[in-house]
Amino acid sequence: MSKTLPLLRRRGRPPKELAGFSATRDALVRAGVVMLTEKGYSATGIEEVLRSVDVPKGSFYHYFPSKEAFGAELIDSYAAYFSRKLDSFFLNEQHPPLERLRGFTDDAAFAMKRFRYTRGCLVGNLGQEMGALPQSFRQQLFAVFIDWQQRTAKCLRSAQTMGAISSSHDCDWLAEFFWIGWEGAVLRAKLERRSDPLHSFSKGFFKLLSK
Repeated sequence: MSKTLPLLRRRGRPPKELAGFSATRDALVRAGVVMLTEKGYSATGIEEVLRSVDVPKGSFYHYFPSKEAFGAELIDSYAAYFSRKLDSFFLNEQHPPLERLRGFTDDAAFAMKRFRYTRGCLVGNLGQEMGALPQSFRQQLFAVFIDWQQRTAKCLRSAQTMGAISSSHDCDWLAEFFWIGWEGAVLRAKLERRSDPLHSFSKGFFKLLSK
């Protein structure tokens, strides 16, 4: 009896229908990230996201099993993007460690101004509305903050190695303190529609490092 051989996946580009599926799914994720940075999870409607990328109403569940699954994908996408952004500053050996951290804060202030303070931090936004979110998001968001803190602590330890900050500083605590304060400054900047809260927090944090 002859056996039916499994179909082998051809090398090269994926079939057009798969490529189109992936492109549409990616477009939905990008649009969702923008809306969550502006309005948060509860105020973002699926139909609004679909309209923004010209995907027919009712097609959402073709790409994601639920809004919760969509939200989890948005958190992962934003976390991956932001981790790359942090690395572009914190691992840039062309500048001393503290200048790398300053570069990040200055760039973030510029970005908020460029978008007229309509966009905040997706992770911070979701953290503020956690009471109305799926509980599955809680650990996911916490893990993102831990990742950011670890990258920041590594940068601060490099500053210690170079003698730029005191060896008595606890870099893990400083990194945690930075992100707690920075997220608050981002919220205040969005509220006031000006970058002063970001600069105020940065000034205080770097003054703390000089002690």
